[in-house]
Amino acid sequence: MGEPRWYVLKVVSGQEKKFKSFLEAELARQKLEGCVKQILVPIDKVYEMHAGKRKLKERNFFPGYVFICADLSDGRVGHVVKSIPGALGFLSTRGWGASKEPVPLRQAEVNRILGRVGEAEAGELFLESPFMVGEMVKVIDGPFSGFSGSIQEVFEERKKLNITVKIFERNTPVELSYIQVEKYA
Repeated sequence: MGEPRWYVLKVVSGQEKKFKSFLEAELARQKLEGCVKQILVPIDKVYEMHAGKRKLKERNFFPGYVFICADLSDGRVGHVVKSIPGALGFLSTRGWGASKEPVPLRQAEVNRILGRVGEAEAGELFLESPFMVGEMVKVIDGPFSGFSGSIQEVFEERKKLNITVKIFERNTPVELSYIQVEKYA
């Protein structure tokens, strides 16, 4: 048995989780779970605003892709993977396809993907849609709740905004996080 390596598998977009569960069930049925170390569908959690309410949603980092750490040396696991409905093929030197020879990811690529997944699991939640300077927003949380204002600065890395609100007929700058405001519809 060879060393497990990371491979990229293209699947039908939107069916990544379903594909993963089918693959896990089929590997268990054929007693090949030992050949597959991990099946990864990288996701992060984001807030979306709907009708003034924040909703938590999962979003794929790489829609249409599943990452598999497996030993494909004897061909049995590769055959099982390709036979699952929704599998479009492994990444190879000549693109995608069921007949192509899979090419493992380089360790630097694996570290970057796994690091991003780790950040998402341990990190802060964020809004899916960024804001733009000059845009009008309504404050929905905090001491300025109910006020409206225009965005003066956007701090993407910190997920914060500087907005100007009118308090007692005076423009007052306020720094708020993305989740404290919502866009005007």
